[in-house]
Amino acid sequence: MTQTVRSSTDDRSALVTWVGTRVAVALLALASAWIVADAAAGHVPSWLAGWDRWDAQLFVKVARFGYDGYPQHYPDKNIVAFFPGEPLVLRVVHVVVRNWIATGLVVSAAAGAFAAVALGRLGAVEGGREAGRRAVTYLALSPYAVFLAAGYSEALFLAFALWSWVFGKQRRWVAAGVLGGAAALVRVTGLFLGAALLVEWLLDRHGRRWRDLLPLSLPFVAVGGYVVYLHDLTGDWLAWPHAQADGWGRHLTTPWHALHTTWDSATGVGAGNAYTWSFRAEIAAVVVGVVLSLVLLVSRRWSELVYVGLQVVALATSSFYLSVARATLLWWPLWLLLGRLGTERRWVHTAYLACAPALMSVAVIAFVQGHWVG
Repeated sequence: MTQTVRSSTDDRSALVTWVGTRVAVALLALASAWIVADAAAGHVPSWLAGWDRWDAQLFVKVARFGYDGYPQHYPDKNIVAFFPGEPLVLRVVHVVVRNWIATGLVVSAAAGAFAAVALGRLGAVEGGREAGRRAVTYLALSPYAVFLAAGYSEALFLAFALWSWVFGKQRRWVAAGVLGGAAALVRVTGLFLGAALLVEWLLDRHGRRWRDLLPLSLPFVAVGGYVVYLHDLTGDWLAWPHAQADGWGRHLTTPWHALHTTWDSATGVGAGNAYTWSFRAEIAAVVVGVVLSLVLLVSRRWSELVYVGLQVVALATSSFYLSVARATLLWWPLWLLLGRLGTERRWVHTAYLACAPALMSVAVIAFVQGHWVG
């Protein structure tokens, strides 16, 4: 049975790394408002306004008005593509934090702190304490770490999912299942987490009990409950995939068609530079996902392979690659692997720190300026 390292020193290290990198992101956003924005002194956009972008706005709308919406604000039923976990937490925190944008930032900051501690513990088990610390550093400085700071759902999902995985590794299936169910209310990715937990349970040949399947079913129950709710709301059992198709043009297709469509967008001259480079990053992310899946396969890490591999298959068979680079934040086997490599091979650590923070800075500045990042 895998044990989790419990060290207050290691937990503090993870929290210090998380807080330090969030301060850096906040300063980047502030500098962007003053230096990059084309505005005269005294007319600089507020720091909070820079975070009121894209999906963060949609989560707030759901939190404020529900999925029925308020017609004067947004009659678009494609809003049901966003799972209810993030809006529900926003409503709760908004009781204390009265600004909606700030509410999203607080939720992500707090959830990310919990996720960082869990990732550090997992990394310490797999590769030693230094590997755990570096895994946290690499995630916090990921090129797409802006989405762990903004009012998006990635940080909240990781907080639930990583602790679910920690408890799963300890064979504490009730806690793993409950937290997995919470993660599945935040993102559909919870389905893949649920499948991975089941594989982990199957691998526990000596300690598994049939009654553990009840809590381990909660991720599937959570998604199923949302499907039933959407049917009651819209009369459509397939409301979620239909919203994906109608709102974002995403539907199931062959891998080669998805690659061809994305390649055209990444190399075409009609779209803006931000979109072109974003699609190039999406292609690179799929390559990373395929390589990571192969590494997990060769290493016979079956549960992690199920978690990552199913995501890669789903994302690579969409009509085009969208938000794959952002999804890498959720692939904790990637950060654990990098943490071990960065500890064993110094050049990996040096190379990552030479590239990732610079790319993250570009993404932060682009995001708060309203450019599409991913």
